[in-house]
Amino acid sequence: MNQHNFPRHVAIIMDGNGRWAISQGKQRIEGHAQGAHSVRQVVETCRKIGIRYLTLYAFSTENWERPPAEVEALMGLFLKYLESEQENFLKNDIRLRAVGDLSRLPEAVQLSLKGMLDATAHCSSLDLCLALSYGGRSEIVHAAKQIVRDVQKGLIQDPDSISENDIASRLYAPDIPDPDLLIRTSNEVRVSNFLLWQIAYSEIVISEKFWPEFDESEFMKCLEVYAGRDRRFGRTQNTSESSRELSSDEVGHSSAS
Repeated sequence: MNQHNFPRHVAIIMDGNGRWAISQGKQRIEGHAQGAHSVRQVVETCRKIGIRYLTLYAFSTENWERPPAEVEALMGLFLKYLESEQENFLKNDIRLRAVGDLSRLPEAVQLSLKGMLDATAHCSSLDLCLALSYGGRSEIVHAAKQIVRDVQKGLIQDPDSISENDIASRLYAPDIPDPDLLIRTSNEVRVSNFLLWQIAYSEIVISEKFWPEFDESEFMKCLEVYAGRDRRFGRTQNTSESSRELSSDEVGHSSAS
């Protein structure tokens, strides 16, 4: 596959950890632990083939409603991941990012996360963005609140002047381009409150694999499906060829005509 056909930004809903564990006769948390190996494979593959941004749906706002013991175990896995991966990230020039209501995370996780965010802030080969305590609707509400505050401060004079770019620029990570490709594992067909604003024109590929089974081979298959798509961004077939030449930055937050 030609490198020019690779997406610049891939987002993944890592689904099926618990079901994989149950199918193996294991505890649900063991599925999440095994899923960390899939994370490592996908991150390494992105770094190897030159994908610039990778966003992983690690923990949703709804996940806080899971049994407390499972939430605690998940937070422990996050902490272990952060502590074990920093040297590898620095060695491979990978910057860690995080989006979501991070204030809800346990203090130990917040401190470790901040340390790794700071330590890798200079890295520039791959941005790995973890969606933690994240909800797409909450992110849009966050942006709306920022706009209201700016109106109150007099920074926005005319409400009619508010545009899509005004909302996009107030999202959690406005400098990261919208995903070109959204992958969901475990054969589930829904977006589950993930990057609702940003995936307006993302190509969606569904993998039948549970996340702990998702490896480099399966990832490359998803990229091949993406490479075969004709991305028109609301244009007609006759103008789609020129759209292929646009970068993710140029397409940005374009809307259908």
